[in-house]
Amino acid sequence: MNQPYNIIFMGTPAFSVPTLQALHNSVHRLSLVVTRPDKPKGRGRQVVPPPVKIAAEQLGYNVLQPRSAKTAEFVETLERIAPDLLVVIAYGQILTPRVLEIPRYGSINVHASLLPRYRGPAPIQWAILNGDNETGITTMQMEAGLDTGDILLTAKESISQDDTAATLIDRLAQLGAELLIKTLEAMRADRLNPVPQDDSLATYAPMLKKSDGQIPWSKSAEQLAAFVRGMDPWPGAFTFLGEQRLKIFNASPYPVKVNVLPGTVVESFPDELRVATGNGELSIAEIQGASGKRLKIKDFLHGHPIPPGTTFK
Repeated sequence: MNQPYNIIFMGTPAFSVPTLQALHNSVHRLSLVVTRPDKPKGRGRQVVPPPVKIAAEQLGYNVLQPRSAKTAEFVETLERIAPDLLVVIAYGQILTPRVLEIPRYGSINVHASLLPRYRGPAPIQWAILNGDNETGITTMQMEAGLDTGDILLTAKESISQDDTAATLIDRLAQLGAELLIKTLEAMRADRLNPVPQDDSLATYAPMLKKSDGQIPWSKSAEQLAAFVRGMDPWPGAFTFLGEQRLKIFNASPYPVKVNVLPGTVVESFPDELRVATGNGELSIAEIQGASGKRLKIKDFLHGHPIPPGTTFK
């Protein structure tokens, strides 16, 4: 088929928006945008729409927000539209084989890793947490398994020592939009050669919970610096000083020998906070108290001194 495709788009977070915008600016026709329901957020629990809904309505598209993608009503809606393709990026629900079979030319997923590495819902965070120096985007022909379909195209992206999950998400969102358009053009020209994934190389990137952000001080300083970056912005790396919960940002490893228990504040220069780890020391550059602002460590310590020998949990 060399004609533009009739597409149904499915996505939810801000990560999905650049791909939606790229499709809007392409020759293809978007018949419907599907996203998750509005949900309460923040301390006030105010109900807010997902970023894809906001962007789609601004672009003038009809938006559907089913509670479940398994309902007969949702399936019938897709069947009435009879799309050529489903394009799915971070929608947030597993689609049934029945849904995936509706589009004439199948369903394409835009996934934020170099599959089969990091199948699952949090590939960007886990790439940083594991200290990888490279990740990327994969477009994949969807099937019933979790991120197991044939690979269509890939694009690589370097991970720097300064990258947080937030900065990497932004870059990969743009890369994903570009790769999806390249995939559609290759598909129209009959130049795609789907490649089955090697399941023996597969790894899984599970969803992170809020409790996962608690800093495991027994790990090495290098691992913990990556941990802090991978947990930014959510769920955020945190530790406890007594009953006080402190959120940690922007930390650097120092490969020095330590003779105290991990989590213990060690001697350092004024306006500096270094903590012993399982191997080396971690220098904390920014910190935030439970009800305060995110501060440079020297500004925080001026009002909240943390003497050597103090232990974080």
